[in-house]
Amino acid sequence: MKITFYLLCAAFYFFVSCSGPEQNNELPRIAIAGIAIESSTFSPAVTYRDGFRIKRGNEIFTSYPFMEADSANRKKAEWLPALTARAIPGGIVDRETYESMSQEILDSLKSQKPLDGLFFDIHGAMSVQDMDDPEGDLIERIREVIGPETLISTSMDLHGNVTHRLAKHSDLITCYRLAPHEDALESKKRAMDNLLERLESGKGKPEYKAYIPVPILLPGEKTSTRVEPGKSLYAKVDPATQVEGVIDAAIWMGYPWADEPRNHGVVMVTGDGRKEVASAAKNLAQSYWDVRHDFEFVAPTATLKESLDKAVSSDAKPFMISDSGDNPTAGGAGDVTWTLEKILARPEFQSTDGPSLIYASIPGPELVEEAVRLGIGEEVEAIVGAAVDDRYAPPLELNGTITAIEYGDPAAETEVVVKVGSVSVIVTKKRKPYHRESDFNNLELNPRETDIVVVKIGYLVPELYDMRKDWLLALTPGGVDQDLLRLDYKRIQRPMIPFDPEMDDPDLSVQWIPAANEEN
Repeated sequence: MKITFYLLCAAFYFFVSCSGPEQNNELPRIAIAGIAIESSTFSPAVTYRDGFRIKRGNEIFTSYPFMEADSANRKKAEWLPALTARAIPGGIVDRETYESMSQEILDSLKSQKPLDGLFFDIHGAMSVQDMDDPEGDLIERIREVIGPETLISTSMDLHGNVTHRLAKHSDLITCYRLAPHEDALESKKRAMDNLLERLESGKGKPEYKAYIPVPILLPGEKTSTRVEPGKSLYAKVDPATQVEGVIDAAIWMGYPWADEPRNHGVVMVTGDGRKEVASAAKNLAQSYWDVRHDFEFVAPTATLKESLDKAVSSDAKPFMISDSGDNPTAGGAGDVTWTLEKILARPEFQSTDGPSLIYASIPGPELVEEAVRLGIGEEVEAIVGAAVDDRYAPPLELNGTITAIEYGDPAAETEVVVKVGSVSVIVTKKRKPYHRESDFNNLELNPRETDIVVVKIGYLVPELYDMRKDWLLALTPGGVDQDLLRLDYKRIQRPMIPFDPEMDDPDLSVQWIPAANEEN
């Protein structure tokens, strides 16, 4: 009997030891969660829950092409996607909206415990009513639920803001290295790869996190990596990560259109070598400070009048004009009528044989509803714009011919094109940025064959940038005014570039951030 018992025990041990990691629960348990929006406190807009695209469970994987069912990363862990919410940049987030989404994340994470890791996918520039550091608040509350030992890897936009609280509760942290953000998915994958590598190797939390605030706050249109000095500055980031002892390095420009103490540049480096981490952080911070006066706009700038004058007289087609002050992809309300009003008042565009111009776009649910009732080819007259931001111009009465109606757009819901003289105005039920050629083609518009294309945007995204034959960035008014000196900042930390150009050199020494389970 004893021999039989020992044989059975041996067989059981062999079965357990040879079974796969999934049967042994050896795969790390990793959750995915985050709330992402860039929100301007200089805009009167408020972002509510219906402004967010919320994903839960396995739908979250659709945001990450590198996480398809048969992908290597998918097989390396037991993934427990909780909730992600992403919105078109806009105004400050309604507090109840923030609390409801945060609570859902916390409840989901609590139900999935224990967790080995969390992929925390945020933008970093979310402003919430009566809060100064929403992302820091959320990650701290997450820590209280999942515990101090769970490894958190945070992925961010380089225009996000990193506070001590966010840095403390993020074990691994990284951000984009290109603006425009052509490396967004690459950066998210890097954050996930770093998390998996630390869990698989058993190394766990990095030994050191170096944090250096840099008193610079500039718009993305001045810090694009397409041009100098941003191009060379960000080119230094990857080499810094190739040094033994360094895991990742990042430079945040910060978000300039929120008047909060956390809004400024930051450099962070993580790793296991104290000397190497400190050296990398100090070098990147000093490099950033050294070029503080060299940043220029990514395109020539002009007033709207100057931009239109040049576009009308130019043979370049299409001549792109950025209506930059009301850029919805930076946090503008997207419904300022100031620019459109000025365009329609110019005599060149009042005849159908004038220079062709596309204006993208203006929200006008009342006009959209009327256009749907009337149909293509009919004349429509209704009010558009300035329902949210009427500080610069009132709602505009638009009167023209309906040339296209498109249904089912994920952002706009319904789109209508109204021809007024030689101007094709895109009117939307809900605000929408126009970044792709297909956005225009779907409305029977051909931007490549149009004389002038005016888009509510700052720097041109890749498709528009490649399409342009000439381009001016018009310094128009709005919640994301490119001329920061025209904005009424009261709460940012001073001195700060560009507000205090003659300020003394700051202290760029390393601030060591403790781990979540350590005291400050």
